[in-house]
Amino acid sequence: MSEIKVIKIGGKVIDDEAKLDQFLKDFAQIEEKKILVHGGGKIASDVAEKLGLKSKMINGRRITDSDMIDVVTMVYGGLVNKKIVAKLQALGCNAIGLSGADMNLIQSKKRDPEPINFGFVGDIEQVDATVLNSLLSEGITPVIAPLTHDGNGQLLNTNADNIAGFITSGLAEYGDVAMDLCFDLEGVMNGEKLITEMNLLLYRHLEGNGIIKEGMIPKLDLGFKALNAGAKKVRIIGFDVFKDEEKGTRLVR
Repeated sequence: MSEIKVIKIGGKVIDDEAKLDQFLKDFAQIEEKKILVHGGGKIASDVAEKLGLKSKMINGRRITDSDMIDVVTMVYGGLVNKKIVAKLQALGCNAIGLSGADMNLIQSKKRDPEPINFGFVGDIEQVDATVLNSLLSEGITPVIAPLTHDGNGQLLNTNADNIAGFITSGLAEYGDVAMDLCFDLEGVMNGEKLITEMNLLLYRHLEGNGIIKEGMIPKLDLGFKALNAGAKKVRIIGFDVFKDEEKGTRLVR
């Protein structure tokens, strides 16, 4: 079976031009079939402010009202996505920018407004992995923006970690899939010490003791879900060291 790498980068890389350029140079050099999933960063908030719109956040998550869904569509699906694609083309990596609406790639349902109404935010229901496999087979690298659709014409702001996890699970039948969730730390930390390998038992223990908390919990939940769905390798890793196979925190069954 062929090897497929699914790599997700977050907003802190997107927001820093030098970090993004270095990451994309490293990404372009990956010889295996590859997919890049990107977050949005604070560019959407900056653009919204210029348009006279105030960004609303709860627990670090964006409230996407009817005005903000237009902004995030423009920024995530347009400005950020196409900028990354253009940079990859300059590096000799033939990429295509996609949202979940393109080729019916990712369908979601609008999140329940209770207990918090996040607005036009999507929870993924299905991914058409055959579309991605076809593109990969043609030597094309998909670059996926954090936008999905509901099948009825409505675009939805969608968590990029979730997109990466669902894509990884869906592609497991087409090859040996490895997923890297890249962020600004070197991996999952226990105080100052990097945890190089983590199983579900250790995760629950550290979560129960408050060592693993907040944003790391959904990342790990997704990682173990992808592993159980057939992913060959899942890592939580720094965006600047992801090309080193020995770095980061590897999740194991």
